[in-house]
Amino acid sequence: MRDISYRVALGGIVAALCIVTMFLAGIMPALYLLLPMIAGVLMMIIAQEVSTGWAFLTYIAVGLLSMFVTFDKEAALVFIMVFGHYPILRIYIQKIKLKPLRAAVKLALFNICVITYFFVTVYIFGLDEMLDEFDEIGKYGAYIMLGACNIVFILYDFNLDLCREIYRKKIMPAFRRRR
Repeated sequence: MRDISYRVALGGIVAALCIVTMFLAGIMPALYLLLPMIAGVLMMIIAQEVSTGWAFLTYIAVGLLSMFVTFDKEAALVFIMVFGHYPILRIYIQKIKLKPLRAAVKLALFNICVITYFFVTVYIFGLDEMLDEFDEIGKYGAYIMLGACNIVFILYDFNLDLCREIYRKKIMPAFRRRR
């Protein structure tokens, strides 16, 4: 019984922290990309502590709630389509032995998610401002932006390793001593 209550409690705490993080995206619009990344890092904690199944349930709950309660719907979409599920799926991707194949899978997954996000944002939600921004950069604006996004993703992926190690070595031992 303690095990299930621990899972539910941890899922609720992580979900609440993610919702607060996503809510802050509406207050600080300049951080509409960084805050979904931070919420994704929180998803990694529940995946590591409980299971990936619970992490996906928490991800779904946070995704639905963030679409309804946050002001910045674009940040909520970034979380849902790009950064929310990646730290959970990353656990499985890290099991690929060949590093070049692992990197290719990560980049392919990210690019599929980003391109899908773009089409959903522009053609379903009708936010045509994105197309205007690409035109300002020039003929190759979309490719330049996708390249910049890939660089940000590589840095995010690298920092996920750092965050996992900090959590595993510093934060979690402090909590385990207090229980």
